[in-house]
Amino acid sequence: MEGPLPKGIIPGGIVPGGPEPDTSLVPTPEPHSEPEKDPAYGWVMVWVCFLLGALAFGILGSVGVFLKPLVAEFGWSRGETSFGYSMLAFSSAIMGVAWGYVADRYGTERLIMAGVFAMVISLLGLSHLTELWHFYAAYFLFGAVAFSTFMGPLFGNVGHWFKRNPGMAMGIAAAGGALGQGVIPFIVRLLITEYDWRTAYFILAVTYLILAVPLAHLVRDPPSRKLAQSNAPVQLDPRYPLRSTEIMAWICIAVVFCCICMAVPIVHIVPLISDRGVSPETAASVLLVLMLAGVFGRIAGGKFADKLGPLPTFMLASAGQAILVVWFPHVESMAGVYVLAVAFGFCYSADMISILTCMRLMTPVHMAGRALGLGAAFGMVGMGLGGYLGGVLFDLQGNYDWAFTTAGLAGGVNFLILIGLTLRLKMARRSMAQTQTTTGG
Repeated sequence: MEGPLPKGIIPGGIVPGGPEPDTSLVPTPEPHSEPEKDPAYGWVMVWVCFLLGALAFGILGSVGVFLKPLVAEFGWSRGETSFGYSMLAFSSAIMGVAWGYVADRYGTERLIMAGVFAMVISLLGLSHLTELWHFYAAYFLFGAVAFSTFMGPLFGNVGHWFKRNPGMAMGIAAAGGALGQGVIPFIVRLLITEYDWRTAYFILAVTYLILAVPLAHLVRDPPSRKLAQSNAPVQLDPRYPLRSTEIMAWICIAVVFCCICMAVPIVHIVPLISDRGVSPETAASVLLVLMLAGVFGRIAGGKFADKLGPLPTFMLASAGQAILVVWFPHVESMAGVYVLAVAFGFCYSADMISILTCMRLMTPVHMAGRALGLGAAFGMVGMGLGGYLGGVLFDLQGNYDWAFTTAGLAGGVNFLILIGLTLRLKMARRSMAQTQTTTGG
């Protein structure tokens, strides 16, 4: 089990003989110096990330609410309409790594502002769409320039403002995404009922412009970006005695299956419940409850990551998510559905923050943007696959039984991959200990 860092050890250290250059190393504090306090502005960044994440994830969560009105107006299948979510996810995956490199080299301040304007333009485009390709193009733009800059560079920025309890700070920042995924889709459903889907998209665009631009002006890069360019040596973190590239490879593969599992209910829970004859507003309230539980799940997941370590937390949350997701089509009572939504929302959100903290704590600071961008990219591939598969399996079967069963199987694969990484780390620690014993280190 991963415990707190030993005194003087920097997260994301690399072992001797690894391929990382000396320029990736960060100086450690003097042995008898007072512990350095985290900059106060880090908490401003936490809340900026909280609010921008709420807005961005709100669009992500609203795809399922717009699904049936668009199908009704244009006659598209659920698979075709669900692919809009996949387009968003895939474009975010493609560009997430690239924006990570940009953030590592030039910082995040201008990048986040560009993301905000892309978000607003996408919503305006959606309010005027007439063809299926218009729908795909708007979500492609949102994923490629808006969501991808928030998921990788912005969260990477926040994580490196903190040396004390970074998991907790990132958990609070990420909780905004869960809140947005619950509250904004519910508001969207009310707007569609009161007006129509076009007006709902337009109101979102104007509101986002008013709220997000001032928030983007508050973005600052952490002081650790300058320290990351130092050539001074560091002590190594014995918990992760693998090359950073290998750690990222294990996590990224796991994340694909993890996100397939979580995407199916996020995109299809509202259609699933409304297909039972429940009102659209009540169906949307299930997603609201799921995401509100996720607010607490992300904060708790961040706290557990600080105490237990990010990888054990990732494993526990993944097991819970995989077990719970398969029950959604089979729980008939609304009371049972709400209870299941609370439990799944907590586990799924703890999963989300575990992915971020794994990339934050298990890789070097100079790779912050790339590591989180890469993790987000693979995650969005999984989200895109999950959202699309849910719609296709519904079209093939006429119900959601196989869609949610497939989600559970994907969650199981994710858990097995994480077990493999845990065993690989144990072998590497044992090998390092034997080497030190042999050399008298």
